[in-house]
Amino acid sequence: MYIPFLVSKIHSAKVTGTDLNYSGSISIDEEITQKANLREFQRVEIYDITNGNRLSTYVLLAEKGSREIVLNGAAAHLVNKGDRIIIAAYAYIDEVELNSLSAKILILDENNNVEKVIDGKL
Repeated sequence: MYIPFLVSKIHSAKVTGTDLNYSGSISIDEEITQKANLREFQRVEIYDITNGNRLSTYVLLAEKGSREIVLNGAAAHLVNKGDRIIIAAYAYIDEVELNSLSAKILILDENNNVEKVIDGKL
């Protein structure tokens, strides 16, 4: 049986911008995506800590080192610049593999610098 489990999480990211005129996605600093083991075009869930909104979208890479977190397209209606968000990625994992895998969790500071990295066992 395959079970959906968290494999990557970026906690407390600060939204640096929104762009209604883009076709969709979340742009994330490439350095942050690498540390979180996220890939371009990977599906992610966005949980807005500030207002409680939730949405699904996919990752686009923003300039490495820019610390940008930008919500594009329709998502820009649900999240505002300055909001704090959680970015979570899940994978369907065979239950026999669960004990050998871990989730990568990044905690970001006020300026979207990686404050802490946790390799949590699933």
